[in-house]
Amino acid sequence: MKATIWHNPKCGTSRKTLAILENLSGIELTVIEYLKDPPSAETLARLYRAAGMTPQAGLRLRGTDAEERGLTQADDATVLAAMAAEPILIERPLVETDKGVRLCRPQDRVLEIL
Repeated sequence: MKATIWHNPKCGTSRKTLAILENLSGIELTVIEYLKDPPSAETLARLYRAAGMTPQAGLRLRGTDAEERGLTQADDATVLAAMAAEPILIERPLVETDKGVRLCRPQDRVLEIL
């Protein structure tokens, strides 16, 4: 099975999710450090649709100015553009497999798509 994780190595939950994926046999894993290689607004829109969530639900609030900027109430296009321009606004980690996409908070949510 193929799996892609949008990973932040400084995030404990992201590291724990990556460890789950790395310890499973049969996983062809792609790791994208999204702060260095940010996803496009289109990619984010596709991931959130597949996860059944809104872009606003994927906003990282802790340690960002997302609320002060009104992004929690903004339209999808505005939120996605802000995330693509400033990937620190993306809550992590996002994981995609053939079975779907999950925002893996807590890290055990990854098991739903394996």
